[in-house]
Amino acid sequence: MADWIIQQLGGDAASPWGWVVYLGVALVQVGVILAIVMTIVPFATWAERKIAGRIQDRLGPTRVGGRFGWLQPMADGLKLLCKEDLIPRDADGFLFRLAPYAAFAPAFAVFLAIPFADGWVAQHLNTAVFFILAVGGLEVFGIVLGGYASGSKWSLLGAMREGAQVVSYEVPLTFSAVIPVLIAGTMDLAAIGNMQRGWFWNWFLFHDPFTFAAFWIYMTCATAGTNRAPFDLAEAESELVAGFHTEYSGFRWSAFFMGEYASMTAFSGLAAILFLGGWHGPMPVVSALGLTAQTGPLAGFLGNLLGAANFLCKCMMGVVFMMWLRWTLPRLRIDQIITMCWKYCFPLVCIAFFGAILWTYFLPDGLLFGRPLGTVPEVALPGAPAKAPAGAGIAGHVPDHVPEAGRAVAACRCVARNPARPVQANRNTIADQSPPGPSQAKSAPEGRLGG
Repeated sequence: MADWIIQQLGGDAASPWGWVVYLGVALVQVGVILAIVMTIVPFATWAERKIAGRIQDRLGPTRVGGRFGWLQPMADGLKLLCKEDLIPRDADGFLFRLAPYAAFAPAFAVFLAIPFADGWVAQHLNTAVFFILAVGGLEVFGIVLGGYASGSKWSLLGAMREGAQVVSYEVPLTFSAVIPVLIAGTMDLAAIGNMQRGWFWNWFLFHDPFTFAAFWIYMTCATAGTNRAPFDLAEAESELVAGFHTEYSGFRWSAFFMGEYASMTAFSGLAAILFLGGWHGPMPVVSALGLTAQTGPLAGFLGNLLGAANFLCKCMMGVVFMMWLRWTLPRLRIDQIITMCWKYCFPLVCIAFFGAILWTYFLPDGLLFGRPLGTVPEVALPGAPAKAPAGAGIAGHVPDHVPEAGRAVAACRCVARNPARPVQANRNTIADQSPPGPSQAKSAPEGRLGG
């Protein structure tokens, strides 16, 4: 967008005023993402109250804002803003003030790399999965910092529990996220989402039984990593008063929980892209209605808008799932939480990881319907032509659009997918990387590997 604006103003990337345009576009993107997060958080607090009431045979909020209590989040926010922010006498004042925002900032930053639709992403990264997992894990520093700076033993114990829990569950969480990356062959979330377009059986959730199991391990570890019950030992009001945020009140207290709900949404969004088709619905409604960029700019915008709504619905389904677990299962002990991580989640995800590798290698063409349960549709990655020629997905064929530097890699991938079939390619094989010598020009058949 920034490059387009600069071109419309008659400049280029080297223009001395170009940085002003980039800064303005960045601020707009940050504002849009902040608005989305700040809209999701109040809705999540309202949904938490209603879901808790329904599970516990109660009604939940019914008085503020009508029959369903729609204005309850506004009442909660007004109450927190009016409460006095107290700082304990023995607390470290600077770190005590910094901790809530240090916990919220990583949860907000991960949304910069999450695509809400095809092309609708603040910062397109070809390593988006790595960025989200790395930055999302930084939230624990704000929690540990808040517990340490509070000058309270209860807060410090809760912070240490959170550190041990999050560091432990990041290992199986990362292994679960690596499995779709392995299947797709890229960490670009936009490419991973587009690989699952079409009907719902193209989703990586149904790629193979091991990926299906990895999805549930991912959701379990994401629930633990976001400090949600039954894994909320960092709070544990029955043992530690309120855990790491015992000494916090007012807006600083709410900043911790805004970070928690934002993390729940972010990890649910990552699961939606990696396993549930991203912004693609269970049926190809957008393509059937012709709402694509090929039809026109307005149709492409409407298609992306419908895809973004679909993506946000999947995010909300993940958040509701975490809430359902909280109000259904009892809180575990800290030793049970660590045991579940290292004795159950980690061995199971390792089995799923190697199982997905073997499945992809030995069953590249799937079992049912020709494509699902094993086959990943071809998608043009950034920098490659959008449409591949006929036969581009056939094992043993290197497409014409593959650059010279990548033909050897493509030919090796073809051999790996079907080692029993020789690689046939006219003017598209490794032999084309260097011109044949005088002695090879007559003896070597054209298009054969090895001469």
